[in-house]
Amino acid sequence: MEIREHLASGLPLILDGAMGTMFAALPHQSEAACENANLDCPEAILSIHRAYLAAGSNAIQTNTFSISAAISQGREEEARRLVTAGCQLAKEAVSGTSTAVFADIGPAPLGMPISPAEAFIRQMDWFLQEGLTCFLLETLSSDEGVKEAAQALKQRCPEAFLLVSYAVRPEGFTREGISGKGLLERTAAIPAVDAVGLNCVSGPHHMLALLKGVNLNGKYLSVMPNAGYPTVVGRRTVYQGTPAYFSERMAQLRTAGASILGGCCGTTPEHIAATVQALKHTPALLPQPSQPAETNEASAHDPNAIWDKLEAGQRIIAVELDPPTDDRIAPFLDDVQTLADAQVDAITIADCPIARPRADSSLLACKLKRELGVAVLPHMTCRDRNLNATKALLLGLAMEGVRNVLIVTGDPVPTEERASVKSVFNFNSRKLAAYITELNQQLAHPFRIFAALNLNAVNFRVQLELAKEKEACGVSGFLTQPVLSKEALENLKLARAELKGKILGGVFPVVSYRNACFLNNEIAGMRVSPAIAKRYEGLDRNEAEKLAADISVRIAREIEPYTDGWYLMTPFRRVGLIREIVRRLNAD
Repeated sequence: MEIREHLASGLPLILDGAMGTMFAALPHQSEAACENANLDCPEAILSIHRAYLAAGSNAIQTNTFSISAAISQGREEEARRLVTAGCQLAKEAVSGTSTAVFADIGPAPLGMPISPAEAFIRQMDWFLQEGLTCFLLETLSSDEGVKEAAQALKQRCPEAFLLVSYAVRPEGFTREGISGKGLLERTAAIPAVDAVGLNCVSGPHHMLALLKGVNLNGKYLSVMPNAGYPTVVGRRTVYQGTPAYFSERMAQLRTAGASILGGCCGTTPEHIAATVQALKHTPALLPQPSQPAETNEASAHDPNAIWDKLEAGQRIIAVELDPPTDDRIAPFLDDVQTLADAQVDAITIADCPIARPRADSSLLACKLKRELGVAVLPHMTCRDRNLNATKALLLGLAMEGVRNVLIVTGDPVPTEERASVKSVFNFNSRKLAAYITELNQQLAHPFRIFAALNLNAVNFRVQLELAKEKEACGVSGFLTQPVLSKEALENLKLARAELKGKILGGVFPVVSYRNACFLNNEIAGMRVSPAIAKRYEGLDRNEAEKLAADISVRIAREIEPYTDGWYLMTPFRRVGLIREIVRRLNAD
């Protein structure tokens, strides 16, 4: 079959279903061993291919989904053997027919020595050597490496057909927190890509909803949903979506514009056979021309007390408070009211600093805004929440009128607690910024995103490059670590020169010589110069607090030309000290 001629005629291309779950259902087999079966029990794989062909598939996929992972892990020789065997089995299954064979390439792990692009291209070379010219990049959660692989494929084989398919959850995001709509539209704009679509993770009902309003730039649309959603029966994971329901929804997807249709997890030959019958009653589809992207009319301005003031060129003072360690909220509220009376512009609340549990920063932010009417900037770490919990929290903040968040990767959990306290880290701060930026497109009241900037890093140039990446992901401003050394001041000047976002310069009142030593030795990102630390030797509490106020005001004035505001950190709940610093800054 010539794929392009077939699709240009308006007829559907029917791919097969789930090789993995079909193989796992066989006696004494497991899904993890599926690709190994190309060598260990080829007759089982051949019989599954033939079952889908008998069901009416006019295109099948090689049993090679996990090869990208094998290459990334350095098991290249094994991977090459599995690809060769998988191609031979697929070609044997379609022998004597016009059925197309797609080289199936699954996702490559990120952060490995071999990049996704390298893993994809290496497999493409192997498949081309086996005579295959139709390619499927599937179940991707990001588009990293896709453009490079697509271009390399077309350079090697200009007539190759490339379909790129993403795994997008029902709420519209991948497990990496990337918008499915954005992925589809960016990929459809790549000239070397012939078709784009979705597979896995979502059932046919949600997949239909996910495709609404997506501009595919005239490319063919592919859909390969799961057979509903999994449930556990006994010790087995099963999909209970029936062939009748699945085929009915597939007909709707066809009417909505899908040219390539198949199934993913849980779909059997019965699901494909039912789909083939249902599609006999749907009209032919011809490729649609590219449509201009829809633009939303600008909505009415949504007040944002923090950002509006910064945008107007006015300096702001934000003060950080640590949340309570118990449920006695009255002292915390008193501290906030004291600062509000001192004309502080915003309260920023740490999120379980040093990985120790405290009252939730976002819940506190909502309470402060609702009950005291203060502007709030809650911290949000990547350590403690997965994608679902992060989105749920952001939606709650948006509903409560919180318009700003400070995202940080988060301190690691102390070694002695890791047996019972598990870090999540679905995101780092850059990925979380990109996720919130994508989510903002769905929100009536989008967030302004702030991030941390460590001026005390040994290699500040690395931090600066990371900050630029954060800006590219949607960060609008930075709160810096405290400036307590000449090196930090010089780094701040460099940041001002090279970053586009607003900068709130960090000011931390050191309250004793012991405090200075503790900060230098036990708190990451803090650096108190020896000259400052020495000035506290021999001072009592009152003398030290007066010196802390003097030094803090001096530093605040010194960094003023390079910042858009100040970020004051409250030591040991000494709100009176912060109030005095704020009074002097506002009075000057």
